[in-house]
Amino acid sequence: MSKPFRHLALALAGAAALQAPLHAVAQAAAQATPVAPASAAAPAPAPAPVADLARALPDFSVLVEQAGPAVVNIRTSEKIKVGTNAQLDEQMREFLRRFGIPVPPQRKGAPTPNAPGTPNMPSPDDDDDDDDASPQRRGLGSGFVIGADGYVMTNAHVVDEADEVMVTLTDKREFKAKVVGLDRRTDVAVLKIDATGLPMLRMGDVGKLKVGEWVMAIGSPFGFDNTVTAGIVSAKARDTGDLLPLIQTDVAINPGNSGGPLLNLRGEVVGINSQIYSQSGGFMGISFAIPIDEAMRVADQLRSKGRVTRGMLGVYPDDVSKEVAEAIGLGKPLGAQVTRITAGGPGEKAGLELGDVITRFNGKPVEKAVDLRRLAAATPPGSKVTIQVFRRGGYKDLTATLEALPDDRAPATPEPEAPVQTGAQAWGLTVSELTDAQRKELKLSAGIKIDAVDGPAARAGLRAGDLILSVANTEVKTIKQFQAVLAKAEKNKPLQMLVRRGDAASFVVLKPGKG
Repeated sequence: MSKPFRHLALALAGAAALQAPLHAVAQAAAQATPVAPASAAAPAPAPAPVADLARALPDFSVLVEQAGPAVVNIRTSEKIKVGTNAQLDEQMREFLRRFGIPVPPQRKGAPTPNAPGTPNMPSPDDDDDDDDASPQRRGLGSGFVIGADGYVMTNAHVVDEADEVMVTLTDKREFKAKVVGLDRRTDVAVLKIDATGLPMLRMGDVGKLKVGEWVMAIGSPFGFDNTVTAGIVSAKARDTGDLLPLIQTDVAINPGNSGGPLLNLRGEVVGINSQIYSQSGGFMGISFAIPIDEAMRVADQLRSKGRVTRGMLGVYPDDVSKEVAEAIGLGKPLGAQVTRITAGGPGEKAGLELGDVITRFNGKPVEKAVDLRRLAAATPPGSKVTIQVFRRGGYKDLTATLEALPDDRAPATPEPEAPVQTGAQAWGLTVSELTDAQRKELKLSAGIKIDAVDGPAARAGLRAGDLILSVANTEVKTIKQFQAVLAKAEKNKPLQMLVRRGDAASFVVLKPGKG
């Protein structure tokens, strides 16, 4: 018996066990006490009307009728490029043959060993009507109408890399959608369909949202269109490490709900359902939504220019630990400590120094490193900002002119032939060169130092302080050499590095993408 039913069985058993003693007590009382005349019996309290009990809970039916028609179902398809791992696949098949292990049949659409990477010809027994033999990855999601002229909002991860996006309305009309723009940093995307006079949802005021307030989600979990779930706001401005603080709820959200609206009892959108916290892949009582005010700011930029521009200070901040705060005399572990400064960037020009603790950004408090990143990103490039720093026991004000984040200078939706990013950032690496003295001390002829890791590098287990000795079997001594090797690396393929940690060196493979 599964756990939920086991709890139910225990509850029923407990109820039965309690019934017998209560019944026995009632019997004993009846035998010991004379029955009073009927006229003297006290009237039993009247049960509370069912209507009064129901009135204590919200009725979502009217809300669903009003908001439902503006919620859409999104289906995506992406062609999978075959042939990139053909040689590896055939090597594995040969390995299985040699050891007498049954070899599974080669998957349909995979290149043959005699012609790796060549177009696949249909086999005589191929009864598939689809002329395109390339396998496809399909996805499901939700969205909602933000413009009567056909604009739809959803999550970026729902449509990212999709070759085709189809939007289905509640009246069963289906449209091929164009991705106007998407922003991976905030997970917001805007689509356009060829339709007019569409029902729209009203946007709510996130600032008025209260913890404990009832909210409702409409979406397509697992493809079940217009599924309604409800719950309460569990927390506001929950920090999950994203560029935006998120709304936490206990509304049941599952795969396929992504991109759908989170609504208050007035039928106003307060968030976009985006993430769940799960150890099983399914809903576990914690879900997150992007605040709609932040999402609309992104959507407005995507609609007007197809991309989002953000400010950049050009520093790498870190949280201030209790030990560091005590050591520098800061008092409380608050602020963002500068651990690296981009050469020639706004921070260096403003006079920031390594070890500075930024405590205020344009008058707003900075309590953690993520606060600084969010505040800078929310400020338009070219803006002049005042920065308060704690340095050598005192506070100092600096003025900086923000620049644009490099990733945001390109369109949010890459063109088909656009080159992929091949620099260190694409692999989640921040590196610096070793000095001659450091190489001599370490007895190394080559190598660069890892200062910070993220994305693919973090997933591969790399750490700050590790030394990269070679990339793709090529020694690297300078950042210029490192970038040159990365530029030559084949896109979308794993990258091998020789990494030294302490006195030991080993090969590490980095896999591209978000994973």
